[in-house]
Amino acid sequence: MSFRLRTAKGKLKIEHSILDDLRPVLERLVAREDIRSIIPGVIRPVRDAKGPVKIRITVPVQNGWKAIALANGARQELFVSTPMSEEGLAAAIKEAIAK
Repeated sequence: MSFRLRTAKGKLKIEHSILDDLRPVLERLVAREDIRSIIPGVIRPVRDAKGPVKIRITVPVQNGWKAIALANGARQELFVSTPMSEEGLAAAIKEAIAK
């Protein structure tokens, strides 16, 4: 395992399980220098989470942003620790989903 991948794994805090399709997107996000960590939260089933992964930034929190991810028929809260602006994070998320 490369050093970069190992540090990326340490930045993705796994306290809850992660939606299957969301995990690779989060792993691409934490590989970035400007993301300190991502803490996935509670997963709840929802009807409108079909199709490709969607991540919506919702509110600023003390050290970054809270977001909601929709994938695999469920929604999952994400806490993203980053100094990035909302626009910067939105662009990074879009890029990570597109890869």
